Amino acid sequence: MRDVIVIAIVVVCALVALRRPWVGVMLWTWLSIMNPHRFTYGLAYEAPLAALAAASTMVGLLATKDKSSPFKGTPVRWMVIFMAWMTISWLGGLDVAEDYAQWTKVMKIDVMIIVGLALLHSKLHIMTLAWVCVGSLALLGAKGGLFTVATGGGYRVWGPPGSFIEDNNEFALAMVMTIPLLRFLQMQLRQGWPRHALTLAMLLCAAAALGSQSRGALLAISAMLLLLWWRGRSRLLGGAVMVVAAVALLAFMPETWSERMSTIQEYQEDRSALGRISAWWTAFGIARTHVFGAGFDAARPELFQQFSPYPDYVHAAHSIYFQVLGNHGFVGLCLFLGLFASTYVWAGKLRTESSVDPRAQWCGDLGAMAQVSIVGYAVGGAFLSLAYFDLPYNVMMLVVLARAWVRERAWERESGTAGANQGFLARWLARQGTS
Repeated sequence: MRDVIVIAIVVVCALVALRRPWVGVMLWTWLSIMNPHRFTYGLAYEAPLAALAAASTMVGLLATKDKSSPFKGTPVRWMVIFMAWMTISWLGGLDVAEDYAQWTKVMKIDVMIIVGLALLHSKLHIMTLAWVCVGSLALLGAKGGLFTVATGGGYRVWGPPGSFIEDNNEFALAMVMTIPLLRFLQMQLRQGWPRHALTLAMLLCAAAALGSQSRGALLAISAMLLLLWWRGRSRLLGGAVMVVAAVALLAFMPETWSERMSTIQEYQEDRSALGRISAWWTAFGIARTHVFGAGFDAARPELFQQFSPYPDYVHAAHSIYFQVLGNHGFVGLCLFLGLFASTYVWAGKLRTESSVDPRAQWCGDLGAMAQVSIVGYAVGGAFLSLAYFDLPYNVMMLVVLARAWVRERAWERESGTAGANQGFLARWLARQGTS
């Protein structure tokens, strides 16, 4: 039954995407981030559903006149240059044939980001993309959070099989990044049960992140909470709410969780931590001797023998920074940092520029929460290999699209037309006070 439902959704949306390719962008995003087909047991599990979504979107892109240049801002230019450098790095890497599959996977994600930037432009498009991205992960977080509460945190929470966030640590970081984006969506809703539902979703995502028993997630949540507290209008009340929520969540965690978190300060005796140090030394050594990096796989025994002080600890980088450094060298790391640093700056400018008109206030909310999400990614990602995951790039896309919307004063041309021309979703958003 699950297979039938998933395949039916994909086929219907793919057909719609031939006329309205922006729908195909949403379909691709849902499949790529949530991986719903990985929760099936039959035909849909291995079916090329993402390829169907991408193909229908590309056909629609060629046919439609409702598109524009995707180069809408500095972060996009950083991304395109980074894509070009990753391709050069792959071709100049240690094993072009072996790394081809990973290069293809990364390029597909990035190309679809560019396609989205070309096709999405209205508030309806931006808000729908936000709901698809955040809702996809929030559903996984709700499932994982309920499991954590039901089991008292005695078991780790894992992500969809075969996805970027299959591992418990990567899944935790995705949940951490989702929380501020859920807060953004909540800020766009009127008082009532939808707001309470999103509050519950945020708590369950936090529970799922803690239930993964990821030390990086704990640090990322702490950094995000500190930023949220600092920016809050009432720091006393906000701090009290955060403390109560934190205590309530931590109360569910078993002794094994506390023991694992305590090893943050005992890295010399932790095999996982020593593996990270080994991988980081190796990545630095690769970057010093290979201008283009090693390609998409730096976890090679011969490289650890050459560069690591612990050559027997052959380990994935478990850090977005050292992952990119080992894969693509110092140039790749600079491009990667430039991409997300510029996204953070653009999100900050979005906060100030949106004050020109009350109808653009939602863009300021997006900028603020995007910055918090990026901080979570920057801190938690220091200990996780998640440099190519969709969500950070989707956050970049949301920020760039929203700032373009503000700069064009798009509310003037969209005012009064969304409900009449763009259907149920636009009218629902208008009723929630977001038009």
